[in-house]
Amino acid sequence: FTMRQPLVAGNWKMNGSRASVAALLDGLKAGIGQVTTAEVAVCAPAILIADTQASLQGSSIKWGGQDLSVHESGAYTGEIAGPMLADFGCHYVIIGHSERRAYHGESDALVAEKFVAARNAGLVPILCVGETLEERESGITEQVVARQIDAVVAHCGIDKVGEGVIAYEPVWAIGTGKTATPEQAQEVHAFIRGRLAASSASVAEDMQILYGGSMNPKNAAELIGQADIDGGLIGGASLKADDFLAVCSAANG
Repeated sequence: FTMRQPLVAGNWKMNGSRASVAALLDGLKAGIGQVTTAEVAVCAPAILIADTQASLQGSSIKWGGQDLSVHESGAYTGEIAGPMLADFGCHYVIIGHSERRAYHGESDALVAEKFVAARNAGLVPILCVGETLEERESGITEQVVARQIDAVVAHCGIDKVGEGVIAYEPVWAIGTGKTATPEQAQEVHAFIRGRLAASSASVAEDMQILYGGSMNPKNAAELIGQADIDGGLIGGASLKADDFLAVCSAANG
């Protein structure tokens, strides 16, 4: 039995200014001393990563990007490469977020390529998987999640997948105010771990699987208390220092 270290990662999405980020990070640094066992990270918009690095250097909080190109460099206007993120001290990068899949048409195959690009740059990918409301109501949650995970395993191999983190985000519970019950969330997390275990028991056992559907200070402890939920990928609540710290504390065990 391995004790998986809890991880709480904030996804600021397209929010923040230099001033608001400075204030947010000052608030996080002031309170993070209470969080000793959980790992904490923030994923910033690319243009705010330099400020984030400058603020967080020397603190226990890690930082990351929200997306990356499959290419290391080249004629790809507007894109950000993995080595660029690494150059600014990023530890993590979010891969295949539901918003990228929905608004930018990112396919499972592209997400798998981004996973490899992240690892090649020395970044830890946070691989997002999850179903829409329509898919959940059609009873195909497990098929959708399996398809999304299998694509990456097929492309990278299970050992490489084990070098990342998985975040389950029920798309129907993001920003809608709906949250999966702890039991609903645990059921899918257990399914994901089982899917990984079919390829490697040890990877499945060690994999941090985060819950990413509107986790907040009110529901964090109960969600993270589930056997297969190892932390959270936090959206809205990560933009307020007190809320984010409360979620981190809930993960601190």
